[in-house]
Amino acid sequence: MSDPTGGPLKGVRVLDLSRVLAGPWATQLLADLGADVIKVERPDGGDDTRGWGPPFLPGEDGQHGDAAYYLSANRNKRSICIDLTKPEGAELVREIAKSSQILMENFKVGGLKKYGLDYESISKIAPHIVYCSITGFGQTGPFAPRAGYDYIVQAMSGLMSVTGQPDGAPGAEPMKAGIAVADLFTGLFSVAGALAALRHAEATGEGQHVDLALLDCQIAALTNQATNYLVGGTAPTRMGNAHPNIVPYQVFRTSDGHVVLACGADRQFRHFCEAIDQPALAEDPRFAKNEDRVRHRADLIPLLEAEFVGRSTDEWIALLESAGVPGGPINTMDRVFSQEQVVARGLAKETGRAGTLIGCPVNLSRTPAVDPKEPPRLDENGDEILSDVLGFSEEKIASLRRNGVVGANR
Repeated sequence: MSDPTGGPLKGVRVLDLSRVLAGPWATQLLADLGADVIKVERPDGGDDTRGWGPPFLPGEDGQHGDAAYYLSANRNKRSICIDLTKPEGAELVREIAKSSQILMENFKVGGLKKYGLDYESISKIAPHIVYCSITGFGQTGPFAPRAGYDYIVQAMSGLMSVTGQPDGAPGAEPMKAGIAVADLFTGLFSVAGALAALRHAEATGEGQHVDLALLDCQIAALTNQATNYLVGGTAPTRMGNAHPNIVPYQVFRTSDGHVVLACGADRQFRHFCEAIDQPALAEDPRFAKNEDRVRHRADLIPLLEAEFVGRSTDEWIALLESAGVPGGPINTMDRVFSQEQVVARGLAKETGRAGTLIGCPVNLSRTPAVDPKEPPRLDENGDEILSDVLGFSEEKIASLRRNGVVGANR
C-alpha cells in the first residue's frame, strides 16, 4: 500500500549545502516531494538571497525579514547555521552526511576540499550517498575553475543569440530571459540526476558523484535551436517573438493589446483561416503546409497582422477558443494569479508567516506532494536538527553555540 501522508520521498534525507538558486531550487522540489531537507547556512547572514530584495517580509524591531527571492526557493526545508571554517563545524556536517541519502552543493570546484566535505572525503564515511555538485562549467574541462553565473551562461550557451528582436528592428540586441533559466534548468536536471542515482544506491548500496554544469544544462535546454544548427549547419539568429520552425507561432498586436497565436499543425491553421473568413489563405500554395509558411513567412505575417488589429484581445481569445485554435493573452502577474484555471489548480498556497507562495506543480495521484511549509528563518531548526539527527544533549548544543560552531551571528 502506498503512503500518501508524507510524499513519495518520505524517509529520504537531503543535506543541502547549496545557496542562491540552482541548488536550492533542486532541494525545494525534493522537499516538496517529502524529503527531509536540512539547509546548512553561513552564520553571517545565511543564504545570500535572504537579502536580495525588496520586496521583503516584515521583520522585527523595524528591520525587514527575508526577501521574496529567498522565499521562492526554500519552502519545506529546515535551516541550521554551521561555521564550516571551524573543524568542529565541518565535523558536524560530516556526521549529518552519514544519515543522509543525498548531498547537494554548489561551491566552486574544489571549494569544499579544504573542509573535508568534498565528494572523495564524504564518500569514505558515507559510501551510500548521492553527492550532487552544481557548478558553472562542471568538474572537468578548461573552464572548470571559473565561477559561473546564470547571466554569463545564458550568453555563453547561445541562448541570448536567439533571444531578442532581430537586427534592424527597434530595440535589437541579444536578450536574456526574464528569469534565471540556466539556474532553473540545472536545478531540475539535478533532481532527475539525484533520483536516478538514488535508485541505484538503494539497489546496490553504492552512491556516486553527480556532476552538473549550468553551461551543459542550458545547452541541452536549447533543444530544437541547437539541433537545427547541428543538423542544418546554420547558426540560428534572433527572431523576436517568432518561431524558427513553425508559422504562424508568434505575438500579434490587437486593437487594445497583444495575443499569442500558436498554430502548430496545418489543420489548426485551416481552422484559423476559416474563423477569420479567409479560407483561401489555407489553400494558397505558399501557406498550405507549415514548411511552405516558414519559407513564405514574410508574405503571410503582414496579412495576419492586418487581421489582428481589427479586434480586441478578448475578442480574439473568444474567437480562437471557439475555433479550437491555440492562443492566449499576454498576462501580467496580477492577471496570472486571478485566472480561474490557476485558481482551480491551486498554484497559490497559503504558508503562514510567508503569506501566499507558489506551490509544487507536480501532481501525483497516490503520493501527492506535501502541504507547503513556509521557508525557514535563519537557523530556525538548528537545535532540533542537532538533537533529532545527531542526538546531542542540550548541554552539548549550548556549548557549540557558545563556541560559535553553530548559530547565526545576529
